[in-house]
Amino acid sequence: MTTNTVSAQAISPTQLREDFERLHGRWDERLQALLELNPRMFEIHAGLVGVSNRQGVLSEKIGHLVHLAVAAAATHLYGPGTEGHIRGALRAGATEQEIAEVLQLTGTLGIHAHNVGGPILEKVLRETGNLPQTPEPLTEHQHRLKASFEARRGFWHEDFEQLLRLDPDLFEAYCEYSGLPWTEGELEPKVREFIYIAFDVAATHLHRPGIEQHFRNALRHGATAQELLAVLQIASTLGTHGVLEGALTMARVRAHESETAEQE
Repeated sequence: MTTNTVSAQAISPTQLREDFERLHGRWDERLQALLELNPRMFEIHAGLVGVSNRQGVLSEKIGHLVHLAVAAAATHLYGPGTEGHIRGALRAGATEQEIAEVLQLTGTLGIHAHNVGGPILEKVLRETGNLPQTPEPLTEHQHRLKASFEARRGFWHEDFEQLLRLDPDLFEAYCEYSGLPWTEGELEPKVREFIYIAFDVAATHLHRPGIEQHFRNALRHGATAQELLAVLQIASTLGTHGVLEGALTMARVRAHESETAEQE
């Protein structure tokens, strides 16, 4: 008898579900489908997604908010996770405004198109004679915009230089968009940095400059190494979303085929 078989027999499906609900406070049709498909696979799944909860470094509320950033990011858009973690965050005491703040923070992901593409465009424009070889000094207006960004966000990164030089109108709009949580938000500064880290480090994005910058910002705002590892633990479970969707799809296919067979 294999180890896997022993483990699957040792813990009943009912016990696996009860243990999961006790740790996570939730259950849904995707989890049920995976449990019915393969109890041993479910047991291993529960072990992976439960690491951050069992360690308890992040509060239940903050854990759900970090999960929400991963699920709601434009590079992932995992609807079931977005809804589930909004519900979980509310149950754990989050306000609607805190959840809205997480969504606003997560919405800043799109500017990475310019952070990555802007320097490449600037290089090509200079090589083709469409821009002077030497960058022009920032105008007074651009200096004010840069100062406004630094005042709101508390840092500056070279990736924003090209955006400010090439498209000051977009930079100004982005400064207003990204600055809102920092002027009117309710979350702790370090928690805002957790949100940036979560969607930057997610396997669907992997924006290395942002990961490093927001690690540094979070530490400056008082985050611990253990808290940052907990954020990485949560982001590292993104791949399980595909397993859950696949298990649910398989359950629906099985039910459809069974119904079709009965009608024949």
